[in-house]
Amino acid sequence: MKPSNELHDLIKSLTKSEKRFFKLHSSLQAGDKNYLRIFDAIDKQKVYDEEAIKKQFAKETFIKHLPSEKNHLYKLILKALRAFHAESSVSGILKQEIKNIEILYQKALYTECNKLLHRAKRIARENERFYYWFELLNWEKMLLEEAYESGEFTKDLDALIEEERDVIEKLRNLAAYHILYSKINYVFRSGGYVRTDEEHAMVEEISEHPLIKGKNTALSRRAATICYYTQGFCQWAKRDWAVSLEKFQRVKQILDENEQIRADLPKRYIRTLHYIINAQIELKDLKNAKANISYMRELPSRQGFTGQNIETQVFVASFLSELRLLDRAGEHEKAIALTPSIIAGMEDLGERLHKEQELEFYYTLACVHFGGGEMNKALFWLNKVLNDNEPTLRQDIFTYARLFNLVVHYELGNYDLLEYIVRSTQRFLSKRHRADGMETVLMEHIKKLARTGDPSAKRELFRSMLAKFQPLLQDPNESLVLKYFDVMSWVNAHIEGVPFSTVVRRGTA
Repeated sequence: MKPSNELHDLIKSLTKSEKRFFKLHSSLQAGDKNYLRIFDAIDKQKVYDEEAIKKQFAKETFIKHLPSEKNHLYKLILKALRAFHAESSVSGILKQEIKNIEILYQKALYTECNKLLHRAKRIARENERFYYWFELLNWEKMLLEEAYESGEFTKDLDALIEEERDVIEKLRNLAAYHILYSKINYVFRSGGYVRTDEEHAMVEEISEHPLIKGKNTALSRRAATICYYTQGFCQWAKRDWAVSLEKFQRVKQILDENEQIRADLPKRYIRTLHYIINAQIELKDLKNAKANISYMRELPSRQGFTGQNIETQVFVASFLSELRLLDRAGEHEKAIALTPSIIAGMEDLGERLHKEQELEFYYTLACVHFGGGEMNKALFWLNKVLNDNEPTLRQDIFTYARLFNLVVHYELGNYDLLEYIVRSTQRFLSKRHRADGMETVLMEHIKKLARTGDPSAKRELFRSMLAKFQPLLQDPNESLVLKYFDVMSWVNAHIEGVPFSTVVRRGTA
């Protein structure tokens, strides 16, 4: 059995401050500290090599029990991290306060217990941490019982019951919004932008839900952010960029006005900003999109935006947005210049980079290299998508990658291959019921272009393609192809005999 990398991954995720704290934390322990020697040995390894660890400590007795030593070390690191981050988040503070309340209660120190409880309730209330608030109310009822037994009847039981009822209702409300968000998120993560009648029906069902459509249905600021976020996502899936932008900007406004909640929801804030930027790109508001990319990259230096998960999210969102912006602006050389930094960043992230993010980077890098005239590199990145066998995630990317593949092979002059690739693509689309007008016209003309050697005949075929594309693009479902590849600029570039980037830039002027 292959040795587990979990301990290595945990150690490698530690910051310098966390490592220093762990060492100081360990110095308080008595007895042998063989686990520190294992810690240092693993920390020096870029890739985990258990055999090297065994060889290094071959003469030591503890190496015979390496699995248990590793398990012990893993638990000690987590214990140290809990102590290190105890007060770095609202949830950490509340967990600590509830534990303190429990300890004081068990020691019958009820007066001190009450002081801590009211302070913790204030924190939970201000930050809308309803689960902790509900738990604190349970402690308050227990303290109320102790007070009654002592003959103290100053507290209002009815008010406490009403408060509990209010917290439960807000919890239910928040949970209902989370379910609706999960549904729209599933629709997009599986297939991308809605296209079929079935997909439209799913989105409409969510967008018409009383909690989403109704006014003042969110019972808390947290719920309001999910409500507007879900509204924005529904409009995003339907490609109504202007309304989507308005909804996501409302989410950002609520979080900006409530810094404590924003600090507790940093990932939602970054995702919101990501959709704001990309809606601005779709609306050709490139100036504000650039400003928001710069703003996003500054977030890790701000309070509430710390941690590797935040750094990862900012890297992914900002670079994907910048690549798309430059691609839409026709600034493909600038986009290509970013490639080394992006590749290095992706390698550093390793498994922290999610599959969807990886696919989006590969596809977008293919687009920018195509735009810059580097067809072999475009095909290299495109093949990384096509060779992936992901069965459920973002099937829209896999679909349009196959269509884009035809264009790239045509530009490379691989005419002998195109006949086979077109047939393969037709079979693929037919199985998924995705071969609509734009796709059919593209495949038919690519096949004819591959068989034609005469330049004037090729140009006529491109004119024919353009003539058939134009009426089709009046249908929003047909125009979806332009989200993935600007096929119209490609066709016009061949008709006019000018570079692709030139036509794209003209469209943003």
